[in-house]
Amino acid sequence: MLKKYFSRSAPVEDEPRRKAPPMLARPRRSGSVRFFDAGDSDRLTSGWTNMPLPADQIIRRNWRVLVARSREQAANNDYGKAFQRGARRNIIGQKGLVLQARAKDGGKLDQGANRAIERAWKEWCRARNCDVTGRRSFRQIQKALINGCVTDGEFMVRFVYGRDAGPWGFALQVLDPLRCPVDFDEEKRPGGNFIRAGIEYTKLGRPVAYYFTTLSPHEADYHQAGRDFVKVPADEVVHWFEEDIIGQKRGLPWMATALWRMKQLGEFEKSSLVNAREGANKLGFIEWEEGYGPEVDEDEEFDGIEIESEPGLIQDLPRGAKFKGHDPQYPNGELAVFSKHMLRGIASGLGVAYNDLSNDLENVNFSSIRHGMLAERDHWQELQESLVESFALPIYERWLARALLSQRITLDNGSPLPAAKRLKFMDVHFQPRRWEWIDPSKDVKADIDAIDNMIKSRGQVIRERGRDPRDVYAEIKADIDDMRAEGIPEDVITALITAISKGGQGNGQQANPGAGSAGEGADEGSQNSS
Repeated sequence: MLKKYFSRSAPVEDEPRRKAPPMLARPRRSGSVRFFDAGDSDRLTSGWTNMPLPADQIIRRNWRVLVARSREQAANNDYGKAFQRGARRNIIGQKGLVLQARAKDGGKLDQGANRAIERAWKEWCRARNCDVTGRRSFRQIQKALINGCVTDGEFMVRFVYGRDAGPWGFALQVLDPLRCPVDFDEEKRPGGNFIRAGIEYTKLGRPVAYYFTTLSPHEADYHQAGRDFVKVPADEVVHWFEEDIIGQKRGLPWMATALWRMKQLGEFEKSSLVNAREGANKLGFIEWEEGYGPEVDEDEEFDGIEIESEPGLIQDLPRGAKFKGHDPQYPNGELAVFSKHMLRGIASGLGVAYNDLSNDLENVNFSSIRHGMLAERDHWQELQESLVESFALPIYERWLARALLSQRITLDNGSPLPAAKRLKFMDVHFQPRRWEWIDPSKDVKADIDAIDNMIKSRGQVIRERGRDPRDVYAEIKADIDDMRAEGIPEDVITALITAISKGGQGNGQQANPGAGSAGEGADEGSQNSS
């Protein structure tokens, strides 16, 4: 049996060597068999999957495990908490998504209607109005949803109408994605529909309804396999996630690819800390020479000898006893190098800059940190735009219809906006948060040059900094009115208006307040301010 097993690599001594006929020789593996190295199946790739799975099976097999581990890491891992905090800070920020109404009348902005819409929207965004529980404002709801995306990969928000919705008759209910079970599947439904991962679809894949578990059988309107569900129409639910695979019906945690490294790095640091504590305690053992030491009967328990160490004191050992020290040297200089290597991989998986995630600004220069921040901010802006399209605009559309019908949006004179012009009032913009730069003086000069060369408008520059141009113009006009009221000379005010109208001439110098240009500048500045 051994001869047969070893005959292909090392012939046994007592067996003569025989050459295999050419027709029986096994062909060598070469590039003609597998064009790509990653396509080889050998001992180095034996644990690598070689069977592609559709999105539904990937979600069904991995979603619960990934969500459970993501939630645990966000609670216990410092870097998981830092990523969650960073995502919330960069996507939502201090003010969240700020509504800017842009309704026009005759080609010009309808200032009265826009002020009325923004005023009513701001009132609805209060906690007592927009949340069915009355506990979270619209900005706080956004923060909670981003926290959920980090650990769950998705969020689900239900529109609630009527008496249960609060003072405005329209509010939001934030739902835990765990209530929509990923293992709830049904193949045959009326009309060719099917249920996948707790969501009912048409045969072409359009969502029809969501099924949420409930603890009250009286609330349930659908029962399956001993579980009670509440069926909610799909047009009453905002379900948002970033689609990584075609056909994906549920989101995957944003920490999914970094979870393994985060867990292993956490355990590595914990072990290093334990080892460091042992090394600091200066542990040791007592060894006895033959013929010395305590005599212990087999039935007795020996607790050992303890010698307490004190600073500056040398202890005497009993005769025949020798001290054997235990001085572990780890962690050493390799700890920081290994941790940095792991954190770079974690940061790449999370899509953030390493320096921001690890709070490590060592050996960072202006160019490197600027490049890293720009790449990271592009990622945040992409998520912001998706959040506006899939979350903010659908909510505003339903809020507007309800508010117009109930006449809750009123002009300055008290008259309500007409519901017949709803499409006109749908022209809005949600301004996400924006960021200050590391060297603002250079960026301001670049913006001034862009305005002077008609590459950018003033409004675009203001919006890029997270503000509404109309608010800035109104503040400038209010400043000018205050200066006039306080008796500031008119020539100083005129020079200021001219500088504003000409963008500071692009070189940081104040414009010459000549008579002709001053009049034109004053007219333009007044028009922009109004």
